[in-house]
Amino acid sequence: MLFVDRADAGRHLAQRLRHLRGADVVVLGLPRGGVPVAFEVAVELHAPLDVIVVRKLGVPFQPEYGFGAIGEGTTRIIDDHVRRQTGLTEQEIAAVEARERARLDRRVRQLRGDRPPVPLAGRTVIVVDDGIATGSTARAACTVARARGASRVVLAVPVGSVAGVASLRRDADEVVCLHTPARFFAIGEWYSDFSQVTDEEVTILLEKAAVSSASSGRADPDPAEIAADAGGVRLPGSLIIPDQAAGLVIFAHGSGSSRHSPRNQFVAAALNRAGLGTLLADLLTADEELARAYVFNIALLAARLAGITRWLRGQPAAAAIPVGYFGASTGAAAALWAAAANPRLPVTAIVSRGGRPDLAGRQLALVQAPTLLIVGGADEVVLDLNRQAQARLNCENRLAVIPGATHLFEEPGALEQVADLAADWFTGHFAPPGTTAPAPPA
Repeated sequence: MLFVDRADAGRHLAQRLRHLRGADVVVLGLPRGGVPVAFEVAVELHAPLDVIVVRKLGVPFQPEYGFGAIGEGTTRIIDDHVRRQTGLTEQEIAAVEARERARLDRRVRQLRGDRPPVPLAGRTVIVVDDGIATGSTARAACTVARARGASRVVLAVPVGSVAGVASLRRDADEVVCLHTPARFFAIGEWYSDFSQVTDEEVTILLEKAAVSSASSGRADPDPAEIAADAGGVRLPGSLIIPDQAAGLVIFAHGSGSSRHSPRNQFVAAALNRAGLGTLLADLLTADEELARAYVFNIALLAARLAGITRWLRGQPAAAAIPVGYFGASTGAAAALWAAAANPRLPVTAIVSRGGRPDLAGRQLALVQAPTLLIVGGADEVVLDLNRQAQARLNCENRLAVIPGATHLFEEPGALEQVADLAADWFTGHFAPPGTTAPAPPA
């Protein structure tokens, strides 16, 4: 069993969604089983929680064949292809919709009572369920959320079938699924306790979340979108500097989309909560990212990273803050190379996640910044390369192996361990000698 119960699954899922904190998020749970999972996500993200009730519109003579879906209010989606294919008339469509609308309205009143729905217009909406088999209900929910004005739709589930999850990538802007087992028979087999959720339990969770949301005045820092000058090349990035930041970590990734990486954003959010600033910046332009040669041009990536660091040092808000590097994949090699080749830009600490430090070559022996190498225990080839690279480092260093984790740390809890290790390493080394690291802000 992967999860104890739906609340346990929700806590695991919430950790993977931390990068969405502060993004004007609304969490929507599919009743009934999705709501206990969604509740934990909403608590972690400090986001409002609501239910999303949808009804499939089935062809009258073949009800399992859907020609559309409806949501609250006047939300209505019709698949014109199916309508033409089946020859449905407007009268037939109206009759099906009226019947399903009555059922939907009754269901909403049972679950939410007199509270109005949480507005979705212009917001990031996370649709949550306890798992995905075929994905038909989740698909309808994503479509309805977008029809209600959501600017971005994220579908998040603890477990799902490979086919079901893959089919939903066309309906959501992002799909987060913690586990997609090759042999999938039923959602319940992945829970120790998969007992039925009652309407009363859903109502209690919604009320509890509403009280918590109303009383919470805490706001996470919003990232500032910047354009760093890296040797004449303007590279976009997202910068967050909390008040009294103990240090600032620059993320380095081999691709050109570092700042949009969910894994980088997840780790960055954890560092922000630990009182550290973060800069998620791209090292390649959009055109360069398409050429694989650029991704493995470590000298170029290192030069870009050094240029971004110099630009950052020129910003008044960051001029006096210690700087660290967090590198992933080939970005780890770039971080080590940049730290070794630019002594005038001292780097306080370096963390590599599933990186290729071996690609830094002879520069490894010149690195002086304390370096933490994090590798998944099941990522055997990269683990061996990291062990070889570690033997060539002359600085303080450590190799942390996360048991059972693969290269992308997709296993439940694996990325959380990466974030915790990185936060501890950076806060410990950013603290002045003879002092202890500051406690994370409350």
